[in-house]
Amino acid sequence: MNIKEVKVEGLSRELQVSIAASELVSKLDARIEEIKGEVQIKGFRPGKVPASHVRKTFGNQLMGEVIQQTVNETSQKMLNDRDERPAMQPEIKLVGEVDEVIAGTADLVYDMVFEIIPAITLTDFSKLKLSRPVVDVDDARVNEALEQLGAARKSFAPRAKTAKAKEGDQVNIDFLGRVDGVAFDGGAAEGFDLELGSGQFIPGFEEQLIGKKAGDKVDVKVDFPEEYGNAELAGKPAVFEVTVHEVKEPKAAEINEEFATSLGMESLDKLKEAMREQIGKDYGQMSRGHMKKELLDQLSDSHSFELPPSMVNLEFEQIWHQFEHELENASQKIEDLDESEEDLRAEYLSIAERRVRTGLVLAEVGANNEIQVTQEELNQALMQRVQQFPGQEQQVFEYFQKNPEALAQIRAPLFEDKVVDFICELAQVSDRKVSLEELMVEPGSDDDAKPKATAKKAAAKKPAAKPAAKPAAKKPAAKAAAKKPAATKTAAKKPAAKKPAAKKAPAKKPAAKK
Repeated sequence: MNIKEVKVEGLSRELQVSIAASELVSKLDARIEEIKGEVQIKGFRPGKVPASHVRKTFGNQLMGEVIQQTVNETSQKMLNDRDERPAMQPEIKLVGEVDEVIAGTADLVYDMVFEIIPAITLTDFSKLKLSRPVVDVDDARVNEALEQLGAARKSFAPRAKTAKAKEGDQVNIDFLGRVDGVAFDGGAAEGFDLELGSGQFIPGFEEQLIGKKAGDKVDVKVDFPEEYGNAELAGKPAVFEVTVHEVKEPKAAEINEEFATSLGMESLDKLKEAMREQIGKDYGQMSRGHMKKELLDQLSDSHSFELPPSMVNLEFEQIWHQFEHELENASQKIEDLDESEEDLRAEYLSIAERRVRTGLVLAEVGANNEIQVTQEELNQALMQRVQQFPGQEQQVFEYFQKNPEALAQIRAPLFEDKVVDFICELAQVSDRKVSLEELMVEPGSDDDAKPKATAKKAAAKKPAAKPAAKPAAKKPAAKAAAKKPAATKTAAKKPAAKKPAAKKAPAKKPAAKK
């Protein structure tokens, strides 16, 4: 193997590698000898096919495999010998006539173009000073959480017969729906309990029952949504004859021993202990988020080295794409903002550089200290991701198993968290008492470095939660399927007046917008 440096500037490398044709032919001969006993060709007994006939029949195909294997092996050996780490996958370009190389009459020559990860001198982490915001879990917060839990497990008690229904009340009704004067399947029910304001029925239905009382009869006039699950009803006007039998008001569950045991706890005190522990964990996660943001900022500020342009460009394109997507969702254009596109691009480029720099530092710390994500940790995180797609678990699981890049997307935040924990153990960490309001502010949301042209930009400008040293993996196709409205249920399975679960107001956007 002969190596010639075509270009060595900064982090950029362009090398030309040459492998003699005789070496390729030798590898081809060895490959033919290896497989000739397994080749089956008509007219020859198994294992008796001459090498010359194998070469004649499969020579070009086998030489193609030899060339591919040789390129892979020599390029990796070259990187190892030079002790260089490519920032991205190197670009391989064959030089010359490929047919001649396959025929064994010309040397294999290829150019290898790549950027390297620079040498990184890590700061002394023991000198880093981090502030950990903390909030005590007091009795008032536990009681507030219990009240919220009680409200979530509310019941309904009858109101006076003359009481008029209001939003939040539950009404017991009979209804019969008609389209063009004809009743339709699934459009009727008796003794149905409907919570007003729940969004359980199609838009406009529940609102027309507010102010009604027991014994009232009303014609509810509505239009089925254009995207309604039953195509025969979609977009059509309907009239529902509704009779109100009873109006009930919500009653939050009383927080007592009986309530605690209904939740599977031994006593009310045990329930309070469990609530206190869970709140403490929640506070701890928020506290860690703030400290992590501070750490990432310090890591970026305390390290200075040349960044691989390809990594910065990739990160910038991802950020800019997200920004454009958010603008589209907000029905805005760049021209509507109070900053020029040139200024916005410059600001986002600075954020991309910050992300890449921080990601490379974290990767360096992990490599130097042999920090790894175990298979058990990866499997556990994969199972948590799979469970986010009820009914599609197997499909999603297989997607990640077959796509290393997607699996790397799960591994990356696990690796980052382990590296962050490692650094925090070395740093000087002090607790700082803060209010709950301060703790609940999203880390980085008050960052002065973020452009202020629109609130929508904030999400695109937060520091990466995963090491930017690796390209983002594609999202599983199964994810898109999981987000489609559940329009496959037939109207006969429910009263047609009900609104499909996925058909709430936010879901009315065209599918292409999701």
